[in-house]
Amino acid sequence: MNEPLSFEEAKIEVCTTADGSPTLYVPALDEHYHSRHGAAQESRHVFIEAGLGPLLAAGLGQHEPLQLLEVGLGTGLNALLTLEAAQAAGAAVAYTGYETVPLPPAAVGALAAQWASNPVLSRVFTELHTMPWGMPRMLTPNLLLAKKQQQIQAVALPASHYNLIYFDAFAPEKQPELWTEDIFHNLYYTAAPGAVLVSYCAQGQFRRNLRAAGWLTEKLPGPPGKREMTRARKPV
Repeated sequence: MNEPLSFEEAKIEVCTTADGSPTLYVPALDEHYHSRHGAAQESRHVFIEAGLGPLLAAGLGQHEPLQLLEVGLGTGLNALLTLEAAQAAGAAVAYTGYETVPLPPAAVGALAAQWASNPVLSRVFTELHTMPWGMPRMLTPNLLLAKKQQQIQAVALPASHYNLIYFDAFAPEKQPELWTEDIFHNLYYTAAPGAVLVSYCAQGQFRRNLRAAGWLTEKLPGPPGKREMTRARKPV
């Protein structure tokens, strides 16, 4: 199993993507945290529009928080866009994010300008990166965040708990240990009946591993720069 790289080992760089939003690049892996064709654009397309949006439209998060699990908290982009969507829908989200390599202050500072025009999102972005690991915090009335510095494969996840899973690990060829059938069995176990899993990845083996774990999969049009993405559901 590959050990996660530290920021010093990875020499992570900040770069601007095609839609003007920033992301991080890891030269050691030759991998971007989000698409170089548009980081914010990709995140909205894959995680918000294909994942969160339909659940909010169905009324989840109105009477009790929508339970959301992210594998790969990273820059916090998905979490901030989730908060934005939850606020617009008047919904509440309990967000649990797993990450093994926290961002250093320099990277947080470089990414902060993306949120400067929105005082709430700007504050939440900073707090997301500075709050203690393993201690849930109500960042706004719409967002309870628990961030965990752990490898997802080493965690005993609760049964039938999460309504939505953002699977945002680095690509299968970069982090193969996170794309195994065992991982998706564990995620199936922790997903509530009817839960949705979304990922930017459309690799055939990824979808086969999902199906072997019990998920029902579908291909959807991908964001700019990608032909397809994947959405999966746990049967009710």
